[in-house]
Amino acid sequence: MTPRTRQRPERRPSPLSREQIIEAAIGLLDTAGESGLTFRALSEHLATGPGAIYWHVASKSELLVAATDHNLADVLSQEAGTGPPGRIHDVALGLFRAIEEHPWLAAQLTAQISHNPTGPVTTRIFEAIGQQVYALGVPASTWFTATTALMHYILGAAGQNAANLARASSLGPETDRDAHMDAVTALWQQLSPQEYPFTRAVADHGLDHDDRAQFLAGIDLITAGITAGHAH
Repeated sequence: MTPRTRQRPERRPSPLSREQIIEAAIGLLDTAGESGLTFRALSEHLATGPGAIYWHVASKSELLVAATDHNLADVLSQEAGTGPPGRIHDVALGLFRAIEEHPWLAAQLTAQISHNPTGPVTTRIFEAIGQQVYALGVPASTWFTATTALMHYILGAAGQNAANLARASSLGPETDRDAHMDAVTALWQQLSPQEYPFTRAVADHGLDHDDRAQFLAGIDLITAGITAGHAH
Protein backbone atom coordinates (compact mmCIF):
# COMPACT_ATOMS: atom_id res chain seq x y z
CA MET A 1 0.00 0.00 0.00
CA THR A 2 1.33 3.37 -0.96
CA PRO A 3 1.40 5.78 2.00
CA ARG A 4 -0.70 8.90 1.63
CA THR A 5 1.11 12.12 1.15
CA ARG A 6 -0.39 15.04 2.98
CA GLN A 7 -0.93 18.06 0.77
CA ARG A 8 0.37 21.28 2.15
CA PRO A 9 -1.48 24.54 1.55
CA GLU A 10 0.00 26.68 -1.16
CA ARG A 11 2.29 29.37 0.10
CA ARG A 12 2.88 32.83 -1.24
CA PRO A 13 5.58 33.03 -3.91
CA SER A 14 6.81 36.39 -2.60
CA PRO A 15 7.38 37.92 0.85
CA LEU A 16 4.35 39.40 2.62
CA SER A 17 4.18 43.14 3.27
CA ARG A 18 2.38 45.08 5.98
CA GLU A 19 0.36 46.87 3.28
CA GLN A 20 -0.92 43.56 1.91
CA ILE A 21 -1.94 42.46 5.39
CA ILE A 22 -3.85 45.68 6.03
CA GLU A 23 -5.67 45.53 2.69
CA ALA A 24 -6.62 41.88 3.30
CA ALA A 25 -7.85 42.80 6.78
CA ILE A 26 -10.06 45.53 5.32
CA GLY A 27 -11.53 42.99 2.91
CA LEU A 28 -12.38 40.63 5.77
CA LEU A 29 -13.86 43.46 7.83
CA ASP A 30 -16.06 44.50 4.90
CA THR A 31 -17.38 40.99 4.34
CA ALA A 32 -17.42 39.47 7.83
CA GLY A 33 -17.25 42.38 10.27
CA GLU A 34 -14.92 42.76 13.23
CA SER A 35 -15.74 39.30 14.60
CA GLY A 36 -14.70 37.76 11.29
CA LEU A 37 -11.25 39.31 11.39
CA THR A 38 -9.02 36.66 12.95
CA PHE A 39 -5.38 35.84 12.32
CA ARG A 40 -6.43 32.37 11.22
CA ALA A 41 -8.84 33.74 8.61
CA LEU A 42 -6.24 36.26 7.54
CA SER A 43 -3.59 33.53 7.19
CA GLU A 44 -5.90 31.47 4.99
CA HIS A 45 -6.80 34.48 2.88
CA LEU A 46 -3.15 35.41 2.36
CA ALA A 47 -1.95 31.79 1.96
CA THR A 48 0.65 32.18 4.66
CA GLY A 49 1.31 31.22 8.26
CA PRO A 50 0.33 33.30 11.31
CA GLY A 51 4.00 33.94 12.04
CA ALA A 52 4.43 35.93 8.82
CA ILE A 53 1.55 38.18 9.89
CA TYR A 54 2.77 38.59 13.46
CA TRP A 55 6.11 39.71 12.03
CA HIS A 56 4.34 42.86 10.75
CA VAL A 57 1.39 43.24 13.17
CA ALA A 58 1.55 42.35 16.86
CA SER A 59 -2.18 42.06 17.64
CA LYS A 60 -5.71 42.38 16.31
CA SER A 61 -6.12 45.76 18.00
CA GLU A 62 -3.05 47.07 16.19
CA LEU A 63 -4.43 45.70 12.93
CA LEU A 64 -7.78 47.44 13.48
CA VAL A 65 -6.03 50.76 14.09
CA ALA A 66 -3.95 50.28 10.95
CA ALA A 67 -6.98 49.33 8.83
CA THR A 68 -8.96 52.32 10.10
CA ASP A 69 -6.08 54.73 9.55
CA HIS A 70 -5.48 53.30 6.07
CA ASN A 71 -9.04 54.14 5.04
CA LEU A 72 -8.85 57.60 6.58
CA ALA A 73 -5.59 58.37 4.78
CA ASP A 74 -7.22 57.53 1.44
CA VAL A 75 -10.30 59.63 2.18
CA LEU A 76 -8.58 62.70 3.62
CA SER A 77 -5.84 62.88 1.00
CA GLN A 78 -8.26 63.27 -1.90
CA GLU A 79 -8.35 66.53 -3.80
CA ALA A 80 -10.29 69.22 -1.96
CA GLY A 81 -12.62 71.92 -3.21
CA THR A 82 -11.96 75.64 -3.00
CA GLY A 83 -12.84 77.78 -0.01
CA PRO A 84 -13.38 76.71 3.61
CA PRO A 85 -17.14 75.84 3.47
CA GLY A 86 -16.70 73.67 0.38
CA ARG A 87 -13.63 72.04 1.89
CA ILE A 88 -15.57 71.14 5.04
CA HIS A 89 -18.13 69.52 2.76
CA ASP A 90 -15.36 67.55 1.06
CA VAL A 91 -13.95 66.26 4.33
CA ALA A 92 -17.40 65.48 5.72
CA LEU A 93 -18.64 63.72 2.59
CA GLY A 94 -15.42 61.75 2.35
CA LEU A 95 -15.94 60.40 5.86
CA PHE A 96 -19.65 59.87 5.18
CA ARG A 97 -18.90 57.74 2.10
CA ALA A 98 -16.11 55.82 3.81
CA ILE A 99 -18.38 54.80 6.69
CA GLU A 100 -21.15 54.00 4.22
CA GLU A 101 -18.82 51.69 2.25
CA HIS A 102 -17.14 50.22 5.34
CA PRO A 103 -19.81 50.03 8.11
CA TRP A 104 -17.30 48.64 10.65
CA LEU A 105 -15.51 52.02 10.53
CA ALA A 106 -18.21 53.75 12.60
CA ALA A 107 -17.59 51.67 15.72
CA GLN A 108 -13.82 51.73 15.21
CA LEU A 109 -13.66 55.50 14.89
CA THR A 110 -15.72 55.97 18.05
CA ALA A 111 -13.63 53.46 20.00
CA GLN A 112 -10.28 54.79 18.86
CA ILE A 113 -11.17 58.45 19.41
CA SER A 114 -12.37 57.58 22.92
CA HIS A 115 -9.55 55.22 23.93
CA ASN A 116 -6.61 56.77 22.09
CA PRO A 117 -7.02 60.54 21.69
CA THR A 118 -3.35 60.93 20.73
CA GLY A 119 -3.36 58.06 18.22
CA PRO A 120 -3.14 58.40 14.43
CA VAL A 121 -6.87 58.01 13.81
CA THR A 122 -7.99 60.74 16.23
CA THR A 123 -5.30 63.22 15.24
CA ARG A 124 -5.82 62.66 11.51
CA ILE A 125 -9.54 63.45 11.72
CA PHE A 126 -9.07 66.35 14.16
CA GLU A 127 -6.40 67.90 11.92
CA ALA A 128 -8.47 67.55 8.73
CA ILE A 129 -11.52 69.22 10.26
CA GLY A 130 -9.56 71.68 12.38
CA GLN A 131 -7.73 73.14 9.39
CA GLN A 132 -11.10 74.08 7.89
CA VAL A 133 -12.26 75.66 11.15
CA TYR A 134 -9.04 77.67 11.22
CA ALA A 135 -9.71 78.83 7.65
CA LEU A 136 -13.06 80.27 8.74
CA GLY A 137 -11.11 82.95 10.59
CA VAL A 138 -12.70 82.42 14.01
CA PRO A 139 -10.78 83.12 17.25
CA ALA A 140 -8.32 80.52 18.50
CA SER A 141 -10.33 80.22 21.72
CA THR A 142 -13.16 78.61 19.73
CA TRP A 143 -11.08 76.18 17.63
CA PHE A 144 -11.29 73.16 19.92
CA THR A 145 -15.01 73.44 20.63
CA ALA A 146 -15.92 74.15 17.00
CA THR A 147 -13.75 71.33 15.66
CA THR A 148 -15.01 68.73 18.14
CA ALA A 149 -18.63 69.78 17.50
CA LEU A 150 -18.16 69.22 13.77
CA MET A 151 -16.27 65.98 14.34
CA HIS A 152 -18.96 64.52 16.61
CA TYR A 153 -21.73 65.54 14.23
CA ILE A 154 -19.98 64.12 11.15
CA LEU A 155 -19.11 60.78 12.72
CA GLY A 156 -22.45 60.43 14.51
CA ALA A 157 -24.57 61.22 11.45
CA ALA A 158 -22.42 59.07 9.16
CA GLY A 159 -22.58 56.19 11.63
CA GLN A 160 -26.36 56.46 11.88
CA ASN A 161 -26.63 56.47 8.10
CA ALA A 162 -24.53 53.30 7.91
CA ALA A 163 -26.73 51.67 10.56
CA ASN A 164 -29.84 52.62 8.59
CA LEU A 165 -28.40 51.08 5.43
CA ALA A 166 -27.48 47.90 7.30
CA ARG A 167 -31.00 47.72 8.70
CA ALA A 168 -32.52 48.17 5.23
CA SER A 169 -30.19 45.53 3.81
CA SER A 170 -31.24 43.04 6.48
CA LEU A 171 -34.89 43.51 5.45
CA GLY A 172 -34.11 42.30 1.94
CA PRO A 173 -33.70 43.84 -1.53
CA GLU A 174 -37.45 44.29 -1.90
CA THR A 175 -37.48 46.96 0.82
CA ASP A 176 -38.57 50.30 -0.61
CA ARG A 177 -37.16 53.38 1.12
CA ASP A 178 -40.06 55.66 0.15
CA ALA A 179 -42.61 53.13 1.41
CA HIS A 180 -40.66 52.82 4.66
CA MET A 181 -40.58 56.60 5.17
CA ASP A 182 -44.31 56.78 4.41
CA ALA A 183 -44.95 54.12 7.05
CA VAL A 184 -42.92 56.06 9.64
CA THR A 185 -44.81 59.23 8.72
CA ALA A 186 -48.14 57.48 9.22
CA LEU A 187 -47.09 56.17 12.62
CA TRP A 188 -45.87 59.59 13.76
CA GLN A 189 -49.17 61.12 12.68
CA GLN A 190 -50.94 58.76 15.07
CA LEU A 191 -49.00 60.06 18.08
CA SER A 192 -50.77 62.10 20.74
CA PRO A 193 -50.74 65.79 19.69
CA GLN A 194 -50.60 66.74 23.39
CA GLU A 195 -47.48 64.67 24.15
CA TYR A 196 -45.72 64.96 20.78
CA PRO A 197 -46.84 68.23 19.15
CA PHE A 198 -43.55 68.85 17.35
CA THR A 199 -43.15 65.31 16.01
CA ARG A 200 -46.73 65.38 14.76
CA ALA A 201 -46.12 68.72 13.03
CA VAL A 202 -42.99 67.40 11.31
CA ALA A 203 -44.86 64.30 10.16
CA ASP A 204 -47.60 66.47 8.67
CA HIS A 205 -44.99 68.03 6.39
CA GLY A 206 -43.61 64.61 5.37
CA LEU A 207 -40.27 62.95 6.09
CA ASP A 208 -39.01 62.57 2.53
CA HIS A 209 -35.39 63.75 2.22
CA ASP A 210 -32.05 63.04 0.62
CA ASP A 211 -29.66 61.64 3.22
CA ARG A 212 -26.53 63.35 1.92
CA ALA A 213 -28.25 66.69 1.38
CA GLN A 214 -29.60 66.53 4.93
CA PHE A 215 -26.13 65.62 6.21
CA LEU A 216 -24.53 68.62 4.48
CA ALA A 217 -27.32 70.91 5.72
CA GLY A 218 -26.30 69.98 9.25
CA ILE A 219 -22.68 70.92 8.45
CA ASP A 220 -23.87 74.29 7.16
CA LEU A 221 -25.93 74.93 10.31
CA ILE A 222 -22.92 74.26 12.53
CA THR A 223 -20.49 76.36 10.49
CA ALA A 224 -23.04 79.19 10.31
CA GLY A 225 -23.28 79.10 14.10
CA ILE A 226 -19.49 79.12 14.42
CA THR A 227 -19.06 82.18 12.20
CA ALA A 228 -22.13 83.99 13.57
CA GLY A 229 -20.84 83.62 17.11
CA HIS A 230 -17.53 85.18 16.04
CA ALA A 231 -19.33 88.08 14.30
CA HIS A 232 -21.33 88.87 17.43
